[in-house]
Amino acid sequence: MNTILAAQAAGGNNYSMIIMLVLMFAIMYFFMIRPQQKKQKEIRNFQNALETGAKVVTGGGVHGEVKKVDHAAGIVEIEVSKGVTIKVEKSYVFAAAPEQK
Repeated sequence: MNTILAAQAAGGNNYSMIIMLVLMFAIMYFFMIRPQQKKQKEIRNFQNALETGAKVVTGGGVHGEVKKVDHAAGIVEIEVSKGVTIKVEKSYVFAAAPEQK
């Protein structure tokens, strides 16, 4: 008799376990995945709006001023010093350079 009652009680735990897993996934989605997707969208919009003269920072930490943007090829020419320009992939330009005082 006790084994039958124990088996019935254990069956109810399956639903609570499923509910807990769903809740954990929902929490993970709203606190980890969704903010990361928003950040990636902001970076993508920034990269698509790049214009000549903008001060930027690349993924490697190189600061410079945009001299030429080729959106079709995905290439950005950045002047890092007077007369020194480098070509980088547009996807490696992550942010606007902070204003220096």
